[in-house]
Amino acid sequence: MLRILLVWLSIIPFAILNGGLRQEILIPLLGEKTAQPISGILLCGIIFIIAYLFLKVKYYSYKKCYFIGLIWMILTIGFETVFCLLQGDTLQKIINNYDITTGNLWIIIVIFTGFVPVLIRKRNE
Repeated sequence: MLRILLVWLSIIPFAILNGGLRQEILIPLLGEKTAQPISGILLCGIIFIIAYLFLKVKYYSYKKCYFIGLIWMILTIGFETVFCLLQGDTLQKIINNYDITTGNLWIIIVIFTGFVPVLIRKRNE
């Protein structure tokens, strides 16, 4: 269980760097509507690569992989909510981050995070 938590924790700095890249480079260069989805896709790739390199699911059952994914989703939602609240965001703004019609892929990233252990398990068959 410790390995599962450590792998998830190792994703956080890269996710924060991705957010900085989006805010400081992608948005000024491409605009919000284009930068948001590019940043989301990039973050999904980062999550997959880190998990693939460090989460050893080869011997885990699919049930355990789904459980790991569920834990990661809960941790991700909790972390993002606390992080945003500490930055002064309102609860409504946090909820709006889950609206895919704005170009923000956050909900897809959260769901993808939940399925990464299963995807890696399938890849290792």
